[in-house]
Formats: sequence, structure tokens, C-alpha cells
Amino acid sequence: MAKKRKPLPSLEWLTPRVKSSRAISLASFIGLAVLLVVWNLAFADLHGARTWVVVSIQLIPLLLVAPGMIAGSPRAHAWLCFIVNLYFIQGVLAAIDPARMIYGLLEAGLSLTLFIAALLYTRWSYQYERKAAGEA
Repeated sequence: MAKKRKPLPSLEWLTPRVKSSRAISLASFIGLAVLLVVWNLAFADLHGARTWVVVSIQLIPLLLVAPGMIAGSPRAHAWLCFIVNLYFIQGVLAAIDPARMIYGLLEAGLSLTLFIAALLYTRWSYQYERKAAGEA
């Protein structure tokens, strides 16, 4: 016997959630990128390493999904959920060091917010697409 599927939420219920989760994910995506750049340019002690190399290496994973994030692609948001875990781990490790605690807490908080918002955007936008296509 086939399992009965749950009915999809209405378009009126999904529309504000899709818009707000996309706005939150974009804001935290930009905030995370800005935090990485500002920290490495102004505050980080890189022990002689070239600043542009460190910033580039830290931004490459975010830049890979940036076009999809800007376009509003649910698939890019889903991939971002995997990528942002690297920043969460880096933030937690930085928060352990008293000299980088504020930076670590900000990075972990932004990456957690980005993860949740991107995950919800992916779920709700796919539900919206299915409902708009006429699925019950």
C-alpha cells in the first residue's frame, strides 16, 4: 500500500515565507562575506601571509554559489547548506580563542542563520513551484 502524501500548503501561506527566507538568506550571505573580508583586512594577524590570498581562499566557496543565490535558485540554496557548514566550523573554532571570540561568534551565528534560511527557502520554494504547477 502506497503511503499517502501530505497536502501542500496554500500559495497564500507559502508566498511570504519564500520571500522572507530568501531575504534573510541573502542578507546573511552578504553579511558573512563582508565579515570575512573586513576581519582579514582589518583585524586578523596573518603572520606575514598575503591578505588577498587568505581572503580569496575563504571567499571561493561562497563565490561558487553567488550567481545562484542572486538569481534565487533553490538548488544553489541547497548547495549552500553544505558549504556554509565549513564557515560554522571555522567560527566555532575561532570562538574558542579569546583573541578571536567576537569574530568566531559572529561567523558561527551568521552561518547558522544562513543555513536555516537557505534550507527553509529551498523547501518552501519547491513546495511553491509544485503547488503553482497544480499539484494538490
